[in-house]
Amino acid sequence: MTNLWEMEQGCFDEGIETVCGVDEAGRGPLAGPVCAAAVILPPHLELPGLNDSKKLTDKKRRELYDLITEQATAYAIALVDEKTIDEINILQATFRAMEQAIADLKVRPQLALVDGNREPSPDGVAVRCVIGGDGKSASIAAASILAKVTRDRLMEELDGTYPEYGFAVHKGYGTKRHYAALREFGPCPIHRQSFLKKFYEKEAESAGTLG
Repeated sequence: MTNLWEMEQGCFDEGIETVCGVDEAGRGPLAGPVCAAAVILPPHLELPGLNDSKKLTDKKRRELYDLITEQATAYAIALVDEKTIDEINILQATFRAMEQAIADLKVRPQLALVDGNREPSPDGVAVRCVIGGDGKSASIAAASILAKVTRDRLMEELDGTYPEYGFAVHKGYGTKRHYAALREFGPCPIHRQSFLKKFYEKEAESAGTLG
């Protein structure tokens, strides 16, 4: 746990008192929104098992979600829907979600540590990019968990509306089952049309080859 606080401690040593971590979930799926979270943790808060959300089990992520939302100094979560992703592209949609999450924090951070190598532009908040930050920073790890669990829960809810696609299982990612459902049923309203172009191009090529 201590190593996850080294980055924040470095900020504290610089005189930066309020640091938020920012991360996203859902850049890659074919359907549903992209989700971002911003989290400010009390300094050196012990959250047993805290880590990059991708390295945790679903059960552990959900347990940590509850602990983080109970004990964080402040947190906020923002979603940008599939229609906006199609309109402005996934990178800009991710930035928009991150910027909104930072803006919605009830405590204004002096610095945002953002996972990755591309910077959003939140109003009045300095940004530092941290490659692999969800495994290096406690607050980014916490944000990764909030974003992932929030989006997973939403996709599970949407599975009730569109049960034929299996969203509760794959959360909108491009699995064999998901592609098979697209072939059988076509896209539904929450699919990202810009993400399906290559799929349909390949399908058309295959049909031409078979023909």
